[in-house]
Amino acid sequence: MTVRIVPSILSADFARLGEQIATVSAGGADWIHIDVMDGRFVPNITYGAKVIETVRKLTTLPLDVHLMVVEPEKFFDDFASAGATGMTVHTEVSPHLHRQLDRIHELGCRAGAAINPSTPLSAVREVLPELDLLLVMTVNPGYGAQKFIPYSIDKVRRARAMLTDAHSRAALEVDGGIGPDTIHAVWDAGADTFVAGNAVFCAPDPKAEIAALRALCGVTV
Repeated sequence: MTVRIVPSILSADFARLGEQIATVSAGGADWIHIDVMDGRFVPNITYGAKVIETVRKLTTLPLDVHLMVVEPEKFFDDFASAGATGMTVHTEVSPHLHRQLDRIHELGCRAGAAINPSTPLSAVREVLPELDLLLVMTVNPGYGAQKFIPYSIDKVRRARAMLTDAHSRAALEVDGGIGPDTIHAVWDAGADTFVAGNAVFCAPDPKAEIAALRALCGVTV
């Protein structure tokens, strides 16, 4: 199984952003995760197109943009122009999810759907053919360095079964509290893409941490 380690810049030191992105890029990161928060769908406010554009200039890695915002379709064009490789929207704020996923594809980006801990997998079942990525949140979104919700493991397992039954090739991503103590369990449940912010950017040696996380999924480089 493919294993992708995806550091989230939510936990990066923005005074050293260029240096830190260079470190994780050279250290084996597969994608860079960018959390966009609007202070409405989630309590926190982060950043937008200008930061995506800045990060695009700092790395050639794919940019995995997670839109924790209401009316995410208002941002698609700007984020694609800024350099997003993929955009993931939340089902909870997407009554026209099929249309939104189509628009992301039209802009040449990978299209993903995210579900909060309290949202059932049925929220995405009818659009599985459109998905390049399914993101299962393993914390309630809005802040970094939160504690992993243990019963998320069963949800990841059911998500993998759902994708397999649908013959979907979508990546199964997990985000929230992912680190050395949790990554093996969600990998074993079927996840293949792991957002790790605090675990990577706050580690003494981010390169070694990325390698250690990958090894916990049974993969060595």
